[in-house]
Amino acid sequence: MTHNVVYALLLTLLAGLATGIGSLIAFFTHKTNTRFLSLSLGFSAGVMIYISFMEMLFSARLEIGEILGNGKTGDIIAVAAFFGGIALAAIIDKLIPASENPHELHSVEELSGGNGTQSHIHTSSLKHAGFVTALAIGIHNFPEGIAAFMTAYEDTGLGIAIAIAIAIHNIPEGVAVAVPIYYATGNKKKACLYSMLSGLAEPIGALIAFAILMPFITPMLISCTMAIVAGIMIYISFDELLPAAHQYGQSHIAIAGLVAGMLVMATSLILLA
Repeated sequence: MTHNVVYALLLTLLAGLATGIGSLIAFFTHKTNTRFLSLSLGFSAGVMIYISFMEMLFSARLEIGEILGNGKTGDIIAVAAFFGGIALAAIIDKLIPASENPHELHSVEELSGGNGTQSHIHTSSLKHAGFVTALAIGIHNFPEGIAAFMTAYEDTGLGIAIAIAIAIHNIPEGVAVAVPIYYATGNKKKACLYSMLSGLAEPIGALIAFAILMPFITPMLISCTMAIVAGIMIYISFDELLPAAHQYGQSHIAIAGLVAGMLVMATSLILLA
């Protein structure tokens, strides 16, 4: 059990810190690679959608049914947990004002205007902007941390797949975070640091999940949690990843990434079976 916990926390930490890769791309390239960003967002969504429907929700229904000795009741509980996960993710998303949403897309080209736009902004407002942005990022990434941790704790193979999917989609998120912070501060190092730190919301989510859920862990709780996590990932995929991929203007590439993510995940599950 201890080994599983440490492994799950490590995977979640690495996935979260991938936002730093996005900030580095923002500051060491001169042009936004929209094809790469659309492909990566679509791929992440494909992995999450396929795992959620074909593995996590399906397994939760079977396992809860076996525990209760009633397949129909198991289906009802699993489906209720699934939609509860969607509702939870939606509520968290609604807590963020639209103007501060860290998934608002930005491009590398915008950095050229950073220094010129911040001279009239007072220090106090910069601090406020930084705090609100950090809070927004943390709330958005928190459920991803829970999803990565609980999946890795229960199933190593699925945990790796989810961690990779989260890490890949955190790269363009890192760009989206670094650009507005640089606009507010005119400081590349600070923008890069904040971008990396924003990813720490995911291992924090994992730690909270560990602290709250682990003392009460049972096969029933694990199965219900898997259904909830599936719902969270479906919401993230349809509300954040796919719309973001399309906003980069590469719709067909995003769909290709989506299909590729599903295909890779389907192949992995067959090989691991």
